[in-house]
Amino acid sequence: MATKSYGARALAAALAAGAGTAAGSLTSLVTRRRRNAALTEQHRLHFDLLCKAMDDPALAAVLDTYEEPVPPEQQRQYLFANALYTNALYFHRIGAMNRRELYGHLRVICQNPIVRSYLAATQHHRASLEGTSAEAELGRMVEQLLQDLEEAETDEWWVVGEPPCD
Repeated sequence: MATKSYGARALAAALAAGAGTAAGSLTSLVTRRRRNAALTEQHRLHFDLLCKAMDDPALAAVLDTYEEPVPPEQQRQYLFANALYTNALYFHRIGAMNRRELYGHLRVICQNPIVRSYLAATQHHRASLEGTSAEAELGRMVEQLLQDLEEAETDEWWVVGEPPCD
């Protein structure tokens, strides 16, 4: 009888532990989904604001935080480049793109001279990020990519730089 009791208690303990693990996993999944939903809403709002600024030079002037004067047409291009850049960062943040894939995507969009000009004009924005934050790490990755592309002695841009390990 003692053996049956011990076996039943062991089984009950194992089931309780399994239930606890399942509950923890479910909580983690719900938390991730809520976080991604919040990021999606924030991204949508950011994009809506950029679209309004692209359509209205008076609103675009509010986002002019560049160190050098930027003509209105170039400002609109910069706003669109910002939309492309932040879209890639958003996909990375929600887990739809790993760091290596993000790097590859950024390497492609950096082939456009307007995007490179925008990234050069906003270098001080990325430099102001907290040193240990994920955003600061991504900013440093972009800065290194731009430097590698600038210093490359090959036209084969798709092999320039060292993609990060995930």
